[in-house]
Amino acid sequence: MNKFKRFAKHTFTDKWSVNRAFPSASLHAIEAAIKRAEVGHNGQICFAVEGSLDTPLIARGLTARERSIDVFSIQRIWDTQLNNGLLIYLLLADRDVEIVADRGIAAKVPQAQWETICHAMEKCFREKRFEQGVITGIDEVAQLLRRHFPHPPGHANEISDKPIIL
Repeated sequence: MNKFKRFAKHTFTDKWSVNRAFPSASLHAIEAAIKRAEVGHNGQICFAVEGSLDTPLIARGLTARERSIDVFSIQRIWDTQLNNGLLIYLLLADRDVEIVADRGIAAKVPQAQWETICHAMEKCFREKRFEQGVITGIDEVAQLLRRHFPHPPGHANEISDKPIIL
Protein backbone atom coordinates (compact mmCIF):
# COMPACT_ATOMS: atom_id res chain seq x y z
CA MET A 1 0.00 0.00 0.00
CA ASN A 2 1.42 3.40 -0.88
CA LYS A 3 2.06 6.03 1.79
CA PHE A 4 -0.74 8.34 0.67
CA LYS A 5 -3.36 5.60 0.73
CA ARG A 6 -2.18 4.42 4.16
CA PHE A 7 -2.18 7.99 5.48
CA ALA A 8 -5.78 8.46 4.27
CA LYS A 9 -6.92 5.21 5.91
CA HIS A 10 -5.37 6.24 9.21
CA THR A 11 -6.80 9.74 9.00
CA PHE A 12 -10.34 8.44 8.60
CA THR A 13 -10.12 5.60 11.12
CA ASP A 14 -10.81 6.96 14.57
CA LYS A 15 -12.12 5.88 17.99
CA TRP A 16 -15.63 5.77 16.51
CA SER A 17 -14.45 3.25 13.94
CA VAL A 18 -13.18 1.04 16.74
CA ASN A 19 -16.49 1.43 18.59
CA ARG A 20 -18.44 0.48 15.46
CA ALA A 21 -16.26 -2.58 14.84
CA PHE A 22 -16.21 -3.55 18.52
CA PRO A 23 -19.33 -2.40 20.37
CA SER A 24 -19.58 -3.11 24.09
CA ALA A 25 -21.29 -6.48 23.55
CA SER A 26 -18.44 -7.60 21.27
CA LEU A 27 -15.82 -6.56 23.81
CA HIS A 28 -17.63 -8.57 26.50
CA ALA A 29 -17.82 -11.59 24.15
CA ILE A 30 -14.08 -11.29 23.43
CA GLU A 31 -13.28 -11.06 27.14
CA ALA A 32 -15.37 -14.18 27.79
CA ALA A 33 -13.62 -15.96 24.90
CA ILE A 34 -10.21 -15.18 26.40
CA LYS A 35 -11.37 -16.43 29.79
CA ARG A 36 -12.59 -19.70 28.20
CA ALA A 37 -9.50 -19.99 26.01
CA GLU A 38 -7.12 -19.81 28.96
CA VAL A 39 -8.54 -23.01 30.46
CA GLY A 40 -6.31 -26.00 29.81
CA HIS A 41 -2.98 -24.23 29.23
CA ASN A 42 -0.68 -21.87 31.08
CA GLY A 43 -0.45 -19.16 28.41
CA GLN A 44 -1.65 -15.62 29.05
CA ILE A 45 -3.65 -14.13 26.14
CA CYS A 46 -4.18 -10.42 25.62
CA PHE A 47 -6.14 -8.77 22.79
CA ALA A 48 -5.53 -5.13 21.86
CA VAL A 49 -7.05 -3.06 19.08
CA GLU A 50 -5.81 0.29 17.85
CA GLY A 51 -7.82 2.34 15.39
CA SER A 52 -4.99 4.13 13.67
CA LEU A 53 -1.49 5.49 14.10
CA ASP A 54 -0.56 9.13 14.53
CA THR A 55 0.69 11.00 11.45
CA PRO A 56 4.38 11.05 12.50
CA LEU A 57 4.34 7.27 12.95
CA ILE A 58 2.77 6.77 9.53
CA ALA A 59 5.27 9.18 7.94
CA ARG A 60 8.08 7.20 9.55
CA GLY A 61 6.62 4.03 8.05
CA LEU A 62 5.93 2.25 11.34
CA THR A 63 4.48 -1.18 10.58
CA ALA A 64 1.77 -3.00 12.50
CA ARG A 65 4.43 -5.54 13.53
CA GLU A 66 6.67 -2.84 14.99
CA ARG A 67 3.72 -1.26 16.79
CA SER A 68 2.58 -4.63 18.17
CA ILE A 69 6.00 -5.15 19.72
CA ASP A 70 5.74 -1.67 21.31
CA VAL A 71 2.30 -2.52 22.70
CA PHE A 72 3.58 -5.88 23.98
CA SER A 73 6.20 -3.98 25.95
CA ILE A 74 4.02 -1.05 27.08
CA GLN A 75 1.33 -3.42 28.38
CA ARG A 76 4.04 -5.50 30.13
CA ILE A 77 2.82 -8.73 28.56
CA TRP A 78 6.40 -9.99 28.80
CA ASP A 79 6.18 -9.66 32.59
CA THR A 80 4.70 -13.09 33.38
CA GLN A 81 6.30 -15.62 35.67
CA LEU A 82 6.74 -18.26 32.95
CA ASN A 83 7.40 -15.87 30.01
CA ASN A 84 4.12 -17.12 28.58
CA GLY A 85 2.35 -13.91 27.57
CA LEU A 86 0.86 -13.53 24.10
CA LEU A 87 -0.57 -10.45 22.40
CA ILE A 88 -3.07 -10.50 19.57
CA TYR A 89 -2.85 -6.97 18.14
CA LEU A 90 -5.16 -5.46 15.53
CA LEU A 91 -4.35 -2.22 13.73
CA LEU A 92 -7.83 -1.51 12.44
CA ALA A 93 -6.94 1.08 9.77
CA ASP A 94 -4.66 -1.45 8.06
CA ARG A 95 -6.83 -4.49 8.95
CA ASP A 96 -3.51 -6.00 9.99
CA VAL A 97 -3.25 -8.55 12.81
CA GLU A 98 -0.02 -9.41 14.57
CA ILE A 99 0.62 -12.02 17.22
CA VAL A 100 3.57 -11.40 19.52
CA ALA A 101 4.54 -14.29 21.80
CA ASP A 102 6.90 -14.07 24.75
CA ARG A 103 10.08 -16.11 24.58
CA GLY A 104 8.65 -19.06 26.53
CA ILE A 105 5.99 -19.55 23.87
CA ALA A 106 8.05 -18.43 20.86
CA ALA A 107 10.59 -21.15 21.63
CA LYS A 108 7.98 -23.85 20.94
CA VAL A 109 5.58 -22.36 18.40
CA PRO A 110 7.04 -21.13 15.10
CA GLN A 111 6.04 -17.70 13.76
CA ALA A 112 4.55 -19.35 10.67
CA GLN A 113 1.78 -20.86 12.81
CA TRP A 114 0.92 -17.44 14.22
CA GLU A 115 0.88 -16.02 10.68
CA THR A 116 -1.70 -18.62 9.62
CA ILE A 117 -3.97 -17.54 12.48
CA CYS A 118 -3.46 -13.86 11.61
CA HIS A 119 -4.45 -14.45 7.97
CA ALA A 120 -7.65 -16.25 9.01
CA MET A 121 -8.53 -13.32 11.29
CA GLU A 122 -7.77 -10.76 8.58
CA LYS A 123 -10.09 -12.60 6.20
CA CYS A 124 -12.93 -12.18 8.72
CA PHE A 125 -12.09 -8.50 9.13
CA ARG A 126 -12.25 -7.91 5.37
CA GLU A 127 -15.78 -9.33 5.59
CA LYS A 128 -16.50 -6.94 8.51
CA ARG A 129 -16.92 -9.87 10.93
CA PHE A 130 -14.73 -8.33 13.60
CA GLU A 131 -16.00 -10.09 16.72
CA GLN A 132 -16.00 -13.48 15.00
CA GLY A 133 -12.51 -12.91 13.62
CA VAL A 134 -11.07 -12.14 17.04
CA ILE A 135 -12.84 -15.05 18.75
CA THR A 136 -11.72 -17.44 16.01
CA GLY A 137 -8.14 -16.23 16.47
CA ILE A 138 -8.33 -16.60 20.23
CA ASP A 139 -9.67 -20.15 19.89
CA GLU A 140 -6.92 -21.13 17.44
CA VAL A 141 -4.23 -19.61 19.67
CA ALA A 142 -5.66 -21.55 22.63
CA GLN A 143 -5.46 -24.84 20.69
CA LEU A 144 -1.75 -24.29 20.06
CA LEU A 145 -1.12 -23.30 23.67
CA ARG A 146 -2.96 -26.36 25.00
CA ARG A 147 -0.79 -28.57 22.81
CA HIS A 148 2.51 -26.99 23.88
CA PHE A 149 1.74 -25.65 27.38
CA PRO A 150 -0.64 -27.88 29.34
CA HIS A 151 -2.24 -26.18 32.32
CA PRO A 152 -0.34 -26.79 35.58
CA PRO A 153 -2.24 -27.07 38.88
CA GLY A 154 -2.69 -23.76 40.68
CA HIS A 155 -1.88 -21.59 37.65
CA ALA A 156 -2.89 -17.94 38.14
CA ASN A 157 -4.30 -15.51 35.58
CA GLU A 158 -1.54 -12.88 35.39
CA ILE A 159 -2.92 -10.69 32.58
CA SER A 160 -6.40 -9.21 32.45
CA ASP A 161 -8.77 -10.86 29.97
CA LYS A 162 -10.39 -7.52 29.16
CA PRO A 163 -9.65 -6.28 25.60
CA ILE A 164 -7.44 -3.20 25.39
CA ILE A 165 -8.56 -0.28 23.22
CA LEU A 166 -5.62 1.96 22.33
